[in-house]
Amino acid sequence: MQDSPYASRPWSTSYAEGVPLDIDAPSQTLPEMLAASVAAYGRKTALEFFGATTTYRELGDQVSRAAEGLRRLGVRAGDRVALILPNSPQHVVAFYAALRLGAIVIEHNPLYTPRELRHQFEDHGARFAIVWDKIADTVAEFPSDLALEHIVSVDITAALPLGKRLALRLPVAKARAARAQLTAEPTSKRPAAWAKLLTRGTLSRKHRGPQLDDIALLQYTSGTTGAPKGAVLTHANLRANAMQGRAWVPGLHDGEETFYGVLPLFHAYGLTLCLTFAMSIGAKLVLFPKYDLELVAAAAKKSPPTFLPAVPPIYDQLARAAARGTIDLTSVRFAISGAMSLPVATVDRWEAATGGLLVEGYGMTESSPVALGNPIGPSRRPGTVGVPFPSTDIRVVDPEDPSVDRPLGEAGELLLRGPQVFQGYWNRPGDTAETLLRGGWLRTGDIATVSTDGFVTIVDRLKEIIITGGFNVSPSEVEDVLTSHPDIAGAAVVALPKSQGGEDVAAAIVLRDGVELEPEAIRDFCKTRLAAYKVPRRVIVVDDLPRSLIGKVLRREVRERLMK
Repeated sequence: MQDSPYASRPWSTSYAEGVPLDIDAPSQTLPEMLAASVAAYGRKTALEFFGATTTYRELGDQVSRAAEGLRRLGVRAGDRVALILPNSPQHVVAFYAALRLGAIVIEHNPLYTPRELRHQFEDHGARFAIVWDKIADTVAEFPSDLALEHIVSVDITAALPLGKRLALRLPVAKARAARAQLTAEPTSKRPAAWAKLLTRGTLSRKHRGPQLDDIALLQYTSGTTGAPKGAVLTHANLRANAMQGRAWVPGLHDGEETFYGVLPLFHAYGLTLCLTFAMSIGAKLVLFPKYDLELVAAAAKKSPPTFLPAVPPIYDQLARAAARGTIDLTSVRFAISGAMSLPVATVDRWEAATGGLLVEGYGMTESSPVALGNPIGPSRRPGTVGVPFPSTDIRVVDPEDPSVDRPLGEAGELLLRGPQVFQGYWNRPGDTAETLLRGGWLRTGDIATVSTDGFVTIVDRLKEIIITGGFNVSPSEVEDVLTSHPDIAGAAVVALPKSQGGEDVAAAIVLRDGVELEPEAIRDFCKTRLAAYKVPRRVIVVDDLPRSLIGKVLRREVRERLMK
């Protein structure tokens, strides 16, 4: 990097006041980090769930009891412990209890089908699973050739306030319906009760905990390409990212903030912002088993949020609700958006409703996950993903030869390096070698440009660029134009094959309620804003777009639907 245009770190002049260019190396594992917060903020509320509260001291005690119960169950350092839980106090406790024993946590989406879950269990070989009771029977029926031996069933309604322990409105239909898909011979495993696990006493303080370089988490991701694989993240990786987040927001008050956990904790974004970052500064974490406007509005009356990590569709809905007077968001001082492009219109709407700042960040599971962010202050630049986090370096390179740097301002593949970058993929040395380059550089698979003062703009995914008539077309660029139309609520742009070879630019469009719009009118709108080769040749109006659990449009699924 000696002669690279990025060696001088041009972004260093763009940081908000008080943000350091580098952070100290982590000195605490995640259990040690939580123990420090328990000691410093013992009487303060750590968790809130439908009005029920847990102090930091109580959280520390529950983690110790759960760790002892898991130890008696047979969990040892290095064992893999699968968590299949919605957001709940038990999820937080289980996460830290497993880590306290030196075990490796694997987070799973509880709404996955049995087939999806089995694929991951086949890959990571966990012997222990802590599971939402709604799907415990499904997991217990996994075939006997898996390594899974012990299942702990968790009733999350037990964490509700006394008198409110009613069935939660959670999307369980998918998991229940999928249960019938299992055809393998069931095992005789019987789930143990989580509540009973906590009755075994507390873990000895002398019990050896993990080291900084030990693996803390396997987080499944499709990576830059291909089928899901387990990203290996150490305690040092995750602790560093929490420290970077704290350094990025010098205006936070430790022990006084209220974070809202509307993102799923099993997702890398929600895990770092809520499970580690929030806990590291003694914040109150208000947990929601799923994002629901009514639940958030009700919680805001009792515990107004001050820090809200979310995704653009959530910000947009909340801002519109605030404009109608449905919810008061004026307490939110800081909001960080990720996972997908943040429209400038959403930023304007949010900041008008709250008076606080909404900035876009960038990252991936392989970077724990946050690597870049817009400065929280006057130097922020909507439309970009900001500048590198402290202790993070970037380069933009030739995608065909990552050893060749592209000049500032020229598009190329974005590379990252920093203490938050993962160790590789679980049992996949080939994939690791393709993604993690010599010198610790992580290939993101994203095409980006970097301005002379270090701001990064994502152009598109390397593998999703459409090549039509010899020209490269960025789906994101076309989608931005389409969604700027007042009658279009959503858009996804993909490549569809031409009968004579090559690719067409195709757009799936969701119209706003009550609107009728002809495809040709949409094309005419694009023609005034895009070069002719970027204008969608095919425009298909659809009822909805397939999205991930955090709201990201799944272009691959859009393409499959349109192909049919």
